[in-house]
Amino acid sequence: MIKTTFSLKMPENKETSVVFAVPHSGREYDRKFKRKSILDEKSIRTSEDAFVDMLFDTAPKYGAVFLAAKFPRAFVDLNRNVDELDPALIEGLKKNTTNPRVASGLGVIPRVVSGGRAIYRGKITHDEALKRIADYWHPYHDILHRIMARNLSEFGQAVLVDCHSMPHEALDAIARSGAQRPDVVIGDRFGASASEAIVCQIEEIFRAQGLRVLRNMPFAGAYITKEYGRISANQHAVQIEIDRSLYMNEQMIRPNGNFNAFRKMMQDVTGQIADIGRVEARMAAE
Repeated sequence: MIKTTFSLKMPENKETSVVFAVPHSGREYDRKFKRKSILDEKSIRTSEDAFVDMLFDTAPKYGAVFLAAKFPRAFVDLNRNVDELDPALIEGLKKNTTNPRVASGLGVIPRVVSGGRAIYRGKITHDEALKRIADYWHPYHDILHRIMARNLSEFGQAVLVDCHSMPHEALDAIARSGAQRPDVVIGDRFGASASEAIVCQIEEIFRAQGLRVLRNMPFAGAYITKEYGRISANQHAVQIEIDRSLYMNEQMIRPNGNFNAFRKMMQDVTGQIADIGRVEARMAAE
């Protein structure tokens, strides 16, 4: 196991109830994992939300907590529940799943990367799967639960911004339908994981930067927004998906010529989203 499975950056003065978290940008690949995989080093990285952590990592400057996984999504997927185990990958499991994500190879221990390419030649043991979950999945979610609970206690609300990226081709169907291709997709599980007011504010922040925004289509949110979005308890979770082609070369998995300008813009976006929680903090203090 790697020594530290996530990066946690705390602000000098926590001034907002907003938490920025990045579960899929990890790029520290365990050597044993790479030896087991049949993919080359570039192919195995195609499931990464590459460089998304670098787009939001100035959150502490604006008084917000920043959390990012260091390990890759292809190893353990933090946006899946622990019971989303794939019998086609893990030994000893009965093949009785009706979960479409698991059936497609995208369970908590993924069987495939993007494009449906198999990660392994055969299966892994049940013990290995459980060890990955214990060593990597639980530490991330344990700390995130504690951060959210602390913000709820300190500010009277907690807002999780779950930061992701999407392949440009994932939006092809929208473009073919004649609709405008979005640059950003905001997911709130169709209103179930965050208040309308918070989601509208986040949408407007992106739109003010000249970006096209769509809500819940084609990505409405998965385990993380479901787990952390509890509107009745004043705890909100919003998923943000950004078109990778805006800042990176998807084929080479490296920043493109627009990366620095886009990152600077995202720093402004991060600060403005943090302000949403700052307003509530002032109200709670009155």
